[in-house]
Amino acid sequence: MPKIKFTIITLFEDAIRPYLETSMMWKAKEKGIAEFDFVNLRDFGLGPHKSVDDTPYGGGDGMLLRCEPVFNAIESVKEKDPSAKVILPTPAGDLWTQDWAKRLSGMSSASKSEISDGLGGVTGDGRPEAEDELRSSEDSWASAWQDPEHPVAIEPTCAPSHYIILCPHYEGYDERILSIVDYKFSLGHYVLTGGELPALIMIDSIVRLLPGVLGGETSAEIESFSDGDNIEFPQYTKPADFRGMKVPEVLLSGHHGKVAEWRKSHERKAS
Repeated sequence: MPKIKFTIITLFEDAIRPYLETSMMWKAKEKGIAEFDFVNLRDFGLGPHKSVDDTPYGGGDGMLLRCEPVFNAIESVKEKDPSAKVILPTPAGDLWTQDWAKRLSGMSSASKSEISDGLGGVTGDGRPEAEDELRSSEDSWASAWQDPEHPVAIEPTCAPSHYIILCPHYEGYDERILSIVDYKFSLGHYVLTGGELPALIMIDSIVRLLPGVLGGETSAEIESFSDGDNIEFPQYTKPADFRGMKVPEVLLSGHHGKVAEWRKSHERKAS
């Protein structure tokens, strides 16, 4: 399969690089499955101090990322690869899930009707708001951005091989930056200092699904959230008896059918 590439636009490369050079991410890089590149947003800063932020119009605390540095940084990457898609970690985004990781890895895809169902709104005649915007191209992805009120995600038959992840900081970002963002994702109902941790989480959850990264051929198929909201069955290893806590006898029986039945009956659901 083609190599997947991530270009991370950040002010804090040193906070991200060590993780990507460790364990499975390092393995994916060494095997030519994944590539990680960095763009320093400060290189596109304005004025003698290379400023990337400013105070918000209308007043208020904090600073916002300015349009100019962000647009210029993203466009510098897109000049080399116009097909690259832009991801923004933001509390206003869709909840990041295992299903999204599969879609962006190319390991699965959703139909246009599934994407429409997730957009939430309908027109006056009952159709999904985005229905007229959906296109059935097998060769390209349309931008997820249409206008500030109605973002539209177009799901492909094949995932692109290059993602640009913008790591926001400070109080937030100028809303106009969303005009060049294809995907907005949130990790949950909490706030972080910046986008570096979300970037790592998304990269890890995508890359580990790619063939050749994990050890077993079915490792990514039978784990938690591999099928909806299931959580993997309980697992045990040696010793069989630890401080009076014993491994279920069926797992020691060697009877593969009974083991499979036990595991199926002990799958849990996410709360």
